Amino acid sequence: MPSYIDMPKLSDTMTEGTLVKWRKQKGDKIAAGDILAEVETDKATMEMEAFDEGILSEIYIQEGQKVAVGQRIGMLLAPGESAPAAGSVPPPAPKAEPAVAPPAPSAAPVTGASPVAAPAAPATAVQASAPAPVNGGSRVKASPLAKKVAAEKGVDLSRITGSGPGGRVVQRDILGAQAGGASAPRPAASASAAVPAPPAGDGDQRIPLSGMRRAIAERLLASKTQIPHFYLNIEVDAGELMRIRGEINIDAEKAGQAKLTVNDFVLKAAIVAASRVPKVNASFAGDSIIQYASVNMAVAVAVDDGLVTPVIRDAQKKSLREINEIVKDLATRARTKKLKPEEYQGGTITVSNLGSYGIESFSAIINPPQALILSVGAVVKKPVVNAQGQIVVGQRMAIGLSADHRVVDGAIGAEYLAELRRLIENPALMLI
Repeated sequence: MPSYIDMPKLSDTMTEGTLVKWRKQKGDKIAAGDILAEVETDKATMEMEAFDEGILSEIYIQEGQKVAVGQRIGMLLAPGESAPAAGSVPPPAPKAEPAVAPPAPSAAPVTGASPVAAPAAPATAVQASAPAPVNGGSRVKASPLAKKVAAEKGVDLSRITGSGPGGRVVQRDILGAQAGGASAPRPAASASAAVPAPPAGDGDQRIPLSGMRRAIAERLLASKTQIPHFYLNIEVDAGELMRIRGEINIDAEKAGQAKLTVNDFVLKAAIVAASRVPKVNASFAGDSIIQYASVNMAVAVAVDDGLVTPVIRDAQKKSLREINEIVKDLATRARTKKLKPEEYQGGTITVSNLGSYGIESFSAIINPPQALILSVGAVVKKPVVNAQGQIVVGQRMAIGLSADHRVVDGAIGAEYLAELRRLIENPALMLI
């Protein structure tokens, strides 16, 4: 019996992947554990291993094409085994469009999935298929699989209400219509429905969503609509932190070591504060709250396609120098899409720092399923009143806290920020 190779789920948010490069060619002998191909997920470019052995007899997906998780990409045969007769072989995965191919000009852009709908079925590969049915001059948006199922079951797509991204009709909508009898006409769009973008004109550019951009859109939409955010803000005196950092970096430069950044100190303070106020290091779990024993600090890193949050594991056990080295390594590999899934999953709290971009203050969106994210601004010189009532030049840093009110109450958030302020304004305390 042939062994079919399917696109594996290489990350928790992956629904499709781009086959970047085949590392094996048709006719090659494959052993279990061999690297078959390189696949770009929504977060990283990863190696795909073979789970079976045999001869790579067929390749269904070419380099540069997108394919859904679980969809067939190749076939293995045992040595000496003949390929099955054409009629007995399940049809191979449909040919996908290249990753760079834009959607039809009249299609509305997909900006995110509605979190209130039932969980989405796995996305199908982007396919070059026949145009969607047209009703009254407007194109019905539907996934390729939904079109296929609708054709098989004789369902009129124009009478189905889509629950997929951007109102797209997906397979579950067709099956639901079958279960409920004759499908109802599509209702008029409600005030809360997504408003289509204006049609593209001359000179406008339509940029297809990358896997990462799509995942960001869906997760952040879910965060803002499903998590009750509340916000707290403080301004801290960063003068002592800047002074100690300067002294440490002078010695580091003489010793040939890397300089510490302001963000290294902020991360260390956030980690220590989370250890001392553990109720913020938690997640909402439906009928319970999970309070984590370890602080797995996620650090927001900007990359070409969006944002990745690699994680410092057991961060409460790491020194300031170790945090500096780990973050530098994770950020470098995040920008080259070389992170492993375990390196960007499982964070319990996040820090997002836009100070290096000159942003003085902002409010971040919670990174689900975490309950808290810190937004850190630039260190700014400004006039302040000192303890003696004199106006002097101070160095101030604005820090915002966004928290899930189901997990963190205002008083707990305030307690955490008070501890964070104490550590940043007295940085020697976090070095003990």
